Amino acid sequence: MRQTFEEMLSDIIRPEVENLGYQFWGLTSPASGKKRVVRIYIDSPDGVHIDQCARVSRQVGLMLEVEDVIPGAFTLEVSSPGLERPFFSPDQMVNYIGREVKITLFETHDDRRKFKGTLTGVKGDTITLNVDEEILNFKWISIKKAKLIHEF
Repeated sequence: MRQTFEEMLSDIIRPEVENLGYQFWGLTSPASGKKRVVRIYIDSPDGVHIDQCARVSRQVGLMLEVEDVIPGAFTLEVSSPGLERPFFSPDQMVNYIGREVKITLFETHDDRRKFKGTLTGVKGDTITLNVDEEILNFKWISIKKAKLIHEF
């Protein structure tokens, strides 16, 4: 299976972030307009502060310039995943079982692409949601976006 641009970038950036002492949570890099935006999410047990994001941004920015893996101009953004964190793999969701999540599928399931429910399980590449008292299983590969819903 061919690696996506984001997976290739993640493989390059992950060790750099981890060497600085942070957890690499994930990245997005939608191509839009003339300038690509590379958005990196980092975390740590104590959370992440602006100074830490700036440090990672400087280090990763230098490395990306040297490696020259991104064609053309790009903007690099580094932040914490936040309270309504996006998920980049099913194993990231394990610690959030019992919490509300929202997923968007690539293709419709029962005439819907968006589901909001309680995460009740994660097994391998399958996540289980309780949506309006109905238990639904979704393969990770069918999920376009998944994020935590923070209850205020």
